[in-house]
Amino acid sequence: MTGGGSGLGAATVHALAENGAKVVIADRDADAGQAVAKTSGGAFVRTDVTDEESVQGMYAFATRLGVLRGVINCAGVAPAEKVIGKSGVHAMASFSRTMQINVGGTFNVLRLGAEIMAGQEALADGERGVIVNTASIAAFDGQVGQTAYAASKGAIVAMTLPLARELARFGIRVMAIAPGIMETPMLLGMPAEVQKALGDAVPFPQRMGRPTEFADLVKHIIGSPYLNGEVIRLDGAIRMAAK
Repeated sequence: MTGGGSGLGAATVHALAENGAKVVIADRDADAGQAVAKTSGGAFVRTDVTDEESVQGMYAFATRLGVLRGVINCAGVAPAEKVIGKSGVHAMASFSRTMQINVGGTFNVLRLGAEIMAGQEALADGERGVIVNTASIAAFDGQVGQTAYAASKGAIVAMTLPLARELARFGIRVMAIAPGIMETPMLLGMPAEVQKALGDAVPFPQRMGRPTEFADLVKHIIGSPYLNGEVIRLDGAIRMAAK
């Protein structure tokens, strides 16, 4: 579980652990990761998703705990920067960093995880594992100032079907979730009136999504073998305005 130290990732760690899974929390923030490990009973490994050796080390630890049946990617960054803003043109460094973490990091983790899964004993139905990546509704409804973020999440959406098609012969499923406005630490740090306005923009239920709802969807995907090669919007039917 990448990005398991906070937000959607932390909620998913707890949900899976409560259902008996052995969860490895992979995060760059050691304090946050260890805190979630302590409350969930999971195991923390400090991991940089963009670094091959770091991810290999995480998997070396994880496979000592048991068979690898699930890879959940929640690590990512969400910058806001206009192409032509008050401070000048969009920096290439911030665009590249967003793509490196959100796309490169996700792919790095899933490719190495898929290699391990492909060599494992299959379950009775032929499945060897499932990969769940985190996209965003910004992939479809990106707003002003979200070009880099929307591009990175659009890549997650675009890779879902070809990955599912390619890994099918190994019995590995690939899914993606595109969350809407969720109660993440970043949004909960905004003023109360801003939070209310964001929630009011959702058709129904008229509120921000809860991390536990994301976690519930991950559990459902894991337990539903016919879900494969699809992106599921988790957004209360919201369609984001231009800004």
